[in-house]
Amino acid sequence: MDSVSSSEIEYEVPMLFRVYKDGRIEKFRKHDFVPPSDSPITGVRSKDVVIVPENNVIVRLYLPKITQNDQKFPLLVYVHGGGFAIESAFSTYYDSYLHSVAAETNVLAVSVEYRLAPEHKIPACYDDSWAVMKWVSQHANGEQGTEPWLKSHADFSRVFLSGDSAGANIAHNMMMRASVDEDKLGDDLRIVGMALIQPFFGNNEPDRIWSYCCPENPNADDPRINPAAHPSLLSKLACSKILICTGGKDFIRDRGWTYYEALKKCGWKGQVEIKESEGEEHVFHLVKPTCENAKDLMKWLADFFQQSS
Repeated sequence: MDSVSSSEIEYEVPMLFRVYKDGRIEKFRKHDFVPPSDSPITGVRSKDVVIVPENNVIVRLYLPKITQNDQKFPLLVYVHGGGFAIESAFSTYYDSYLHSVAAETNVLAVSVEYRLAPEHKIPACYDDSWAVMKWVSQHANGEQGTEPWLKSHADFSRVFLSGDSAGANIAHNMMMRASVDEDKLGDDLRIVGMALIQPFFGNNEPDRIWSYCCPENPNADDPRINPAAHPSLLSKLACSKILICTGGKDFIRDRGWTYYEALKKCGWKGQVEIKESEGEEHVFHLVKPTCENAKDLMKWLADFFQQSS
């Protein structure tokens, strides 16, 4: 009887996870771990910094090649994807990608490692990412921050948020929180814009990931999963520029377009642009980083991150 009960499934999201009635959680794809490293080819250096030890919130920093001692770079806070449930800032996919982003777009990147669902229900991923935002802001506002790479080389007047899939969702919610939350980041941290790569948002229909991973509000109209349904909130976004990148064959392609149309209609005063990689599927840039469309996507990001206002 015990063996039978332990194999009974309570809930499953295909390709992501399965929860058994005895409490066990099975992830369908386990990520590997790559340590931080310095690249002799690109000159990019990386290292890990623990932000919230009790929740295992860590960031991996990527510092581009320095050509002069006081050189400043735009600061990018990047959030990895994976349906809120899989992947890591330390996996081969994301470590390699962020090395390339730092080298090719010339930004100082902060890659966020957050707690995953369903072991840690939403809003854990948002809370962890906000803790990183607060940590970054300490370096811009006075002398609280102690990380030398940020203190010496981050241009806090040119800060960008980005992420792919669920990471793009988290990036949007960090921007939303920075725009409306009373727990402000401070005037010395200026978030210019965000680049959302194939963002995972809702579409007014029940979502199997969200409804299980966010028990506090499993409904499809929650503004965190479905921002397009809340134009009054969207209009308050404090950044001035947003880039949305979609894939022509991405199974959630329509979510990015819906977000784009909502931004244009909501009264937000910034500039929004959407670019589509023809014929490409979800997160193709991680799977095929050297293909021509991935190179084009990297160029779009480089152009976007080098803007100043």
